[in-house]
Amino acid sequence: MAKTKQKKQKGFFPFIKWFWILFGSGLFLFLLLFLLAAWGAFGEMPTFEHLENPSTNLATELISSDSKTLGKFYLEDNRTDVSYDELPQNLIDALIASEDIRFHDHSGIDARGTLRAMFFLGKRGGASTISQQLARQLFVGVRSRNKFETIKQKAMEWVIATRLERSYTKEEIISMYLNIYDFGNNADGIRSASRIYFGKEPKDLKLEESAMLVGMLQNSSLYNPLRREELTWKKRNIVLGQLARYEYITEAKRDSLQAMEINLNYNPESHREGLATYFRMYMQQWLNRWVKENPKPDGEKYNIYLDGLKVYTTIDSRMQKNAEDAVEAHMKNLQAEFFHQNTPERNPTAPFLDLTKGAIDTIMRQAMKRSDRWRVLKGQGKTAEEIEKTFLEKTEMTVFDWNSDSYEKDTIMTPMDSIRYYKTFLRTAMMSMEPQTGHVKAWVGGVDYKHFQYDNVYQGARQAGSTFKPFVYAAAIDQLRYSPCDSLPDNQYCIEPLKYGNPEKWCPKNSDGKYSGKNMTLKHALANSVNTVTAQLMDKVGPKSVSIIAKSMGIKREIPEVPSIALGTPDASVYEMVGAFGTFANQGVYVKPVMVTRIEDRNGTVLYEYVPETKDVLSKDVAYAMVNLMEGVTRGGSGTRLRHTFAKNDRVYKDIITGYPYELNNPIAGKTGTTQNQSYGWFMGMVPNLVTGVWVGGENRAVHFKRLAYGQGASMALPIWALYMKENYENEELGVSKDAFEEPEELSINVDCTKILKELQEELDTEDDLDDIGF
Repeated sequence: MAKTKQKKQKGFFPFIKWFWILFGSGLFLFLLLFLLAAWGAFGEMPTFEHLENPSTNLATELISSDSKTLGKFYLEDNRTDVSYDELPQNLIDALIASEDIRFHDHSGIDARGTLRAMFFLGKRGGASTISQQLARQLFVGVRSRNKFETIKQKAMEWVIATRLERSYTKEEIISMYLNIYDFGNNADGIRSASRIYFGKEPKDLKLEESAMLVGMLQNSSLYNPLRREELTWKKRNIVLGQLARYEYITEAKRDSLQAMEINLNYNPESHREGLATYFRMYMQQWLNRWVKENPKPDGEKYNIYLDGLKVYTTIDSRMQKNAEDAVEAHMKNLQAEFFHQNTPERNPTAPFLDLTKGAIDTIMRQAMKRSDRWRVLKGQGKTAEEIEKTFLEKTEMTVFDWNSDSYEKDTIMTPMDSIRYYKTFLRTAMMSMEPQTGHVKAWVGGVDYKHFQYDNVYQGARQAGSTFKPFVYAAAIDQLRYSPCDSLPDNQYCIEPLKYGNPEKWCPKNSDGKYSGKNMTLKHALANSVNTVTAQLMDKVGPKSVSIIAKSMGIKREIPEVPSIALGTPDASVYEMVGAFGTFANQGVYVKPVMVTRIEDRNGTVLYEYVPETKDVLSKDVAYAMVNLMEGVTRGGSGTRLRHTFAKNDRVYKDIITGYPYELNNPIAGKTGTTQNQSYGWFMGMVPNLVTGVWVGGENRAVHFKRLAYGQGASMALPIWALYMKENYENEELGVSKDAFEEPEELSINVDCTKILKELQEELDTEDDLDDIGF
């Protein structure tokens, strides 16, 4: 019996021995795997410095003056980091419950989860902790399909995860993980994801929204709410189930939330969509210039697409929205009337007026050769004849259309026809600025950046028309001490030949070709753009004086020193004109428009702070007298429709004057402008703390309304200003002034025309005559 028991014991011992040998070998190999990974045998491991500063691409962010994100500059990663404190607790709970319930109890590797995954071969869930997933995102990369490569990558993840745990707090690991993840659809990181999918900041996410985003962490391509809504809905509900399982929420709340649909508020973030697109593209150019002139301490240039700069702008997102809404509302209405007046029956050469077929062909050929299609085909080595042939072949395309959803429609037309089609659309520009600081509050460069990428605020320079006349009046008041109450006769006036370099005599006519022959106050003459009075003032001060004043107030383009500039022949941009008119509102001090107040790097270090650029141009008295003159424009001149309701011109008001009547009763100074043949319409409007300029016109001068009633600045541009200001006034938080302009303490220029009014009452027969001269 003893021999039998000893035999049995001897036979069992080898199994025990081999068990421990195999277990020890497995443990050794497991530890060796770790060591080899740590030593870099499976690939280069990140250094301590690299762990402390992991290289992630960060988008440059444009931030409005009211702390809203206007847009971002990025190549592939639309990423802006947020701190742990900016994450909602429901998002953190959903992440831990779904991805790593023992996150706060391990040091990078979940032993229980790893053993479970090994024993059940991953059928009961994986074992990757949040730290391991972060390691893979930052340093390891996409999981290989090769099993041996997968084992090496997993070992590297384990080692890096433990190192991350030593380098960062748990809170930092969570924020890094959520910031680094690509949620698809340009949503790189949790901030972009919450803004793009739900239109809000992460801190404002609801629990069901957080659960959806956490569900996407497993595979954002698979769980894409735009493409696979039902699958994403199911995954979200699994996350909600995990929250209930680990008692973050009750089962009743789980059931309630799981019954809800996914309510997306999709806000795509791209370079051609969203708020302030024209301004963002201007800022892209501005920043590219800035980085060239302001290198890093080591001499390397900042990269606006990768370095995560924060650019604090002067734009107010609320005022920008009001401006874009005003442009959209009026331009859609104005364009409909333009189409109505330019049907083939009414205008066979539409959209051009008063041009020969040869002139139109020249315009079209020039446009063809400037097009992207021509440039691309030319780069491919095609001949001019071959390229021209393609412009006559019909093709499928998506074009701008005011009457379609998202203002786009699919159609078939030749590229040459599309050029003509786009030329039928009127263009616009609008800029709004605080005159005391130069801060630009709104910037609209056109009707739709995706289809009309030319920025008419800064790039576009057009004839200023009658909006240039205030520079003539300013020169006369400054040099000759004229008063708004002084008067000059409304008779045709000529400046003799050879004076001021003019080869022939210059005799401008009034726009209606009529002359009252009566004395007319400067206030009334400017309010109604009376050319005869402006011509007399030009003769008295000379073109050079007017040119000097205009340039001192920010007009950068060449101003010929000839008498005709009095009627607005020089070109100017909306950007320049707003800065110039700001001088009047700012008591004679020109402040250069500013768009950026501060730039910070990704760590919050200030790289740039703006310094105001100012220049004393006019005395307070002259500036106030000019404001008083231009108040007459809105009280008894071409801008009167801002205040009063009229019965005359009913068809014009019904057809295109959007939002009328406006009934603005606060002090407003302004000037309308209309160029020859109604090609361009302007309106410059001012209240004490906001100056806004609006321009409307065709891409070519020959694209315009036939009648002055439709094509004047008061019809084309003024309604945009009025709609914009009404929206601003409805939001009292914006602080747009309704007060009177500040009068200098010792005003030396008479702006009270009461005495002249009494004298004129004695001379004139009726009160109607008195109305005719602007009282």
